[in-house]
Amino acid sequence: MKKYYSTLTKMENKSAEEKQHIPLLTPYKMKKFQLSHRTTKGGLLIAEATKVSDTTQGYTDTPGIWTKEQVESWKPIVNAVHDKEGIFFCQVWHVGRVSNTGFQPNGQDPISCTDKPLTPQIRSNGLDVAEFTPPSHLTTDEIPHIVNDFRLAATNAIEAGFDGVEIHGAHDYLID
Repeated sequence: MKKYYSTLTKMENKSAEEKQHIPLLTPYKMKKFQLSHRTTKGGLLIAEATKVSDTTQGYTDTPGIWTKEQVESWKPIVNAVHDKEGIFFCQVWHVGRVSNTGFQPNGQDPISCTDKPLTPQIRSNGLDVAEFTPPSHLTTDEIPHIVNDFRLAATNAIEAGFDGVEIHGAHDYLID
């Protein structure tokens, strides 16, 4: 980590001409967004792991964006990023089988595209073990409801002022 910060400090001290050759510090146009560079003013931020419904939790303390109250709670945060001239995307997700009944409404099983459970995993803190409940296999008739959850979350994210939406679909989450 020390090496990274040392490198970053050296880059910050380079002349404008030298910075033009460092991709991380070079302005970048992403569709309609002009990012001044990727570390400060005009940079892109992504609000990671935002739940699309009450059935999508797999970790404690993750935010949501499916209710009007959540939309209103996001607005001052989004405005603060915009006040600093940042561009802010909301990353939405559905954890699928990376959950357990303790996170689900009424203690129901998590849903997934499979009924195969995940094996317990040691959390990133190296101490806690994540336990996963065998999921309920999602039926074809249930898919439109899930699609609607993502649609509503994206609509709410734009209403909250986010500049865009990113779908998180890896690590055995539902989209994966």
